[in-house]
Amino acid sequence: MLFPQRDLDGIQAGTIDLAFRRWDRPRVKPGGSQRTRIGVIAFDAVKKVSRVSDRDARRAGYASAAAMQEAWAGREGDLYRIELHLAGPDPRIALRESEPAPEELAAIHARLERMGAWTYDYLRTIHERPGVRAPDLAAGYGRETQPFKLDVRKLKELGLTESLPVGYRLSPRGEAVMRSR
Repeated sequence: MLFPQRDLDGIQAGTIDLAFRRWDRPRVKPGGSQRTRIGVIAFDAVKKVSRVSDRDARRAGYASAAAMQEAWAGREGDLYRIELHLAGPDPRIALRESEPAPEELAAIHARLERMGAWTYDYLRTIHERPGVRAPDLAAGYGRETQPFKLDVRKLKELGLTESLPVGYRLSPRGEAVMRSR
């Protein structure tokens, strides 16, 4: 589920605790969550609705129900009301800042080995070329940008890389992993 920055700001400030989306079927589930730039957003309830009250529209960051309906006019699908809240920081932030213990290092290296030799190649390239655009890095491997980014995201899940406004860099955890290799 994509959130415009305006909505993320409101969720972070606590002024937005609802969202509305037009979908052919629900894309999030109650009890689910999503990592965003502001942290983890938890989904408390998802319900198909036929109309929206002014109160609910304001809880979703709109001036009125009419303004909310106008924003979603022309979109296909049923209208869903999603109750949500900011559940906390992205756990990858703490992970990437943590120095791995020796047993963790062994487990990380074993995981990287199972993932393939590309993992160390990508980590080395990101270390040597921080802030370089993903399409440029991908081209160096003869790869399309999106598959390359998906692989880098796998490294990010392990806390080894960080996304920059442009490109990537190794996290402190990623640097420790490369030093221990």
